[in-house]
Amino acid sequence: MTDWSSGYVSDIGYTYGVYSELNPLRVRLAFLNAGLVFPEHGHACELGFGQGVSVNVHAAASGTAWHGTDFNPAQAGFARELAAVSGAGACLTDESFAQFCARADLPDFDFIGLHGVWSWVSDENRRVLVDFLARKLKVGGVLYISYNTQPGWAAMCPVRELMTRHYATMTVPAAGTGQRIGQSLDFATALLATNPGFARANPNLAGKVDMLRSADRAYLAHEYFNRDWQPMSFPALAEWLAPAKLEFACPAVYIEHLDSAIVTPEQSRFLQGVGDPALRQLAFDFMINQQFRRDYWVRGARRLAPLERVRLLRQQRVVLAMAPEDVVYTIQAGQIEVSLNEAMHRPVIEALADHRPRTIGELESACAAAGLTALQTRQAVFQMAGTQQVQPAQDEAAVERALPACRRLNERLLAVAEHGGEINYLASPVTGGGIPVPRLHQLFLLGLSRGHAQPGELVAFAMALNGGQDLRKAHGEAAATTDQQAALLERAVGAFLRRRLAVLRALAVVP
Repeated sequence: MTDWSSGYVSDIGYTYGVYSELNPLRVRLAFLNAGLVFPEHGHACELGFGQGVSVNVHAAASGTAWHGTDFNPAQAGFARELAAVSGAGACLTDESFAQFCARADLPDFDFIGLHGVWSWVSDENRRVLVDFLARKLKVGGVLYISYNTQPGWAAMCPVRELMTRHYATMTVPAAGTGQRIGQSLDFATALLATNPGFARANPNLAGKVDMLRSADRAYLAHEYFNRDWQPMSFPALAEWLAPAKLEFACPAVYIEHLDSAIVTPEQSRFLQGVGDPALRQLAFDFMINQQFRRDYWVRGARRLAPLERVRLLRQQRVVLAMAPEDVVYTIQAGQIEVSLNEAMHRPVIEALADHRPRTIGELESACAAAGLTALQTRQAVFQMAGTQQVQPAQDEAAVERALPACRRLNERLLAVAEHGGEINYLASPVTGGGIPVPRLHQLFLLGLSRGHAQPGELVAFAMALNGGQDLRKAHGEAAATTDQQAALLERAVGAFLRRRLAVLRALAVVP
């Protein structure tokens, strides 16, 4: 391992994700729901931006001025390339946290994001980060932080140590990171097959390890095989952040605002009786076996007056990001699936079915005819926003400002899709963030942009770019032959043209 990596995996790239929690509009809606004053996001910073797809999508789509760093020069190079193409002005470097955080030319920030960083760096780097937050996050500014936490990791912690010890001592570096990870997984699987006492005390463990065998090697490398790796409880994190004067604002996962929806009535009553806020969050993590927390913290929480909160909520615009017939009325909260009351949520979907942004106040009026109260409508909108099928929307002026940068960035991302399928998002100036678009749909969009308007032409275009192999990954032997792939592609093209294309156009993802 090279010195500049500080023990972090550097020879296999990070995944190409877009993280909606970093979208300023989602921060605003979360704060409004929690009854808190939210900051205007003039300047934002992402520390450890990975491949930089997320920071570039939000820079292009949100109009916020973004800065950031990632220690890996290959990743930073790709991120800077996207920034140059979009012209959105994101300032991205490959400096270490210590170098970046010591710079004197950075602005003070309204928002700082730490996604997938805190649990995977050393205490020394954590101290650097906390000092940076104390100096550079504005009063009223927001920190987004995600991290591994107990108790959800309790059983896997020893397994992780088992695998990393085998990786370090029993594998050959020349074999490459991916192959070495596979060998360490084989070792853990073989050990569990002997039915050790630890596995008997944790009966779900073998299944979890088996799932890892089919996971992406890049994800496994960065999740499990860094030198530094520390799940942390909520109270421990609060102690770390205290010198920066940060206090917990609300979960970044919307459904966790409504803990009564994911815990039993008995558990909810228990939580209401816990007076210490940090202990309450820890108890909540026990109840849902929390493994990965995503939270917003604020430097100086201020509560909105009730009437002001309602007024601002009613002004918030939202848009439907799915075809109405594709909407599902469930929310995935970690390992828990929550079913929504379809009768209460369907009127919201029907009112948004034309994919035009509307204010929540307008939805209250529209849904009154279906028997919903204003409060029920606001709750339904927030819960559907938790599924990301309904999303906060920018005003028209912001959409127009963001449109050129989004178009340039999306053209580049579609060009990347011609040769590979790692990036499954495009930027929307309407939502101010990323919209999931799998590679197959990106190939259809690329084909349309090149004049292939007929379904048969799009099938041939996608097949020529190995789209059939993408189907085989999803459908296995059902897409083993070329004819089977072509038949599946014909159905996929039909569904895309009937339902998905109109949504992407309404969200200004494509012309």
